Amino acid sequence: MHRLIHNFLPLIIATLSALAESTIELRYAENFEITEFPTHRILTIRNTHPNTESKTQYALVSKDTPLPDLPDGITVIRTPVERVVVMETVYIGYLDAIQALDTIVGAGTVDFVSNSEVQARIQSKQIQSVQVGQGLDIERMLLLQPDLILTSISGDPALDVPAKLTRSGLPVVYTAGYMEAHPLARAEWIQYIAAFFEADELAAAQFQQVADDYEAFKAIAATAVNQPTVLAGAPYSGTWHVAAGQSYTAQAIRDAGGDYLWSDVDRPGAIALDTERVFLKAATADIWLNPSFYRSSAELFAADQRFKKFKAANEGNVFNNTKQVGPKGGNAIWEQGIVHPDKVLADMIKIFHPNRLPDHEFVFYERLQ
Repeated sequence: MHRLIHNFLPLIIATLSALAESTIELRYAENFEITEFPTHRILTIRNTHPNTESKTQYALVSKDTPLPDLPDGITVIRTPVERVVVMETVYIGYLDAIQALDTIVGAGTVDFVSNSEVQARIQSKQIQSVQVGQGLDIERMLLLQPDLILTSISGDPALDVPAKLTRSGLPVVYTAGYMEAHPLARAEWIQYIAAFFEADELAAAQFQQVADDYEAFKAIAATAVNQPTVLAGAPYSGTWHVAAGQSYTAQAIRDAGGDYLWSDVDRPGAIALDTERVFLKAATADIWLNPSFYRSSAELFAADQRFKKFKAANEGNVFNNTKQVGPKGGNAIWEQGIVHPDKVLADMIKIFHPNRLPDHEFVFYERLQ
């Protein structure tokens, strides 16, 4: 009997190992995980809703395999997906990186698409707009019969996918990359997106290169002796939503060798301030980044004459990520820049420490004239 058990022990161990789950190791992202099973994958995402710790799961099952036993109520996505609706332009950057732009059949906010290939397919009606004004064209979304609808929760009912669409049985999948606190964490969501296309190896290779380049640029910035003080943002309807110290914006500024003035705010997201409070802290800031959509000093000062009192504005050290803004307002930084934070970081280093990257030409940023 003992000999029989001994003879079959390797087979038993191998069988148990095959049934065991394993989780893909992530380097930076904290809001999703991918768990591998022999018959399927489980994608788990956290923080899908602002100001909550909600968790959502999806089961990815290959089209070539029978449906396995799964947790009750879980959304099942058959992979690889072939017909995709993207509700925000950020997904276009990820799909471009994994060579899956041809799977897009519908899109929201089509006027703000920057990618030229996607724009051409919109013009030829190969990609349908799923918006009517500020609302969603649910009937059109149903007719498109997508395998996957990629979206996130903004908290704005006019823009978020309504509950009745989710209840319709269409495969609505949420993401939470914007909740990450590190630029590379947002970029690493390429692996989450790629799982639906079974393009894992391509995504992993893409991210590895981006992460290596980012860390190399960060090391270059770290050699700078002085750190310029940095203000970021501009008011909207009288209120500044200033990036907090644990935001990806603050992290990028620090990695580029800047002294971000609100790094001491120990929280993610942004904080609401009025112009007076911002001025008290940032009047003498060396650099001003991302002043809304303004592309010239004249436009900036026309919005509020008090902006002339900021040292950075007076000395011509205001820079915006508007170099690749299209005629309708679409900005490549929200497509390419999310997937390539290394290029964004290089632009910032060029702004803060131009002598560290003397041959670099701006990709996303430009100086306000």
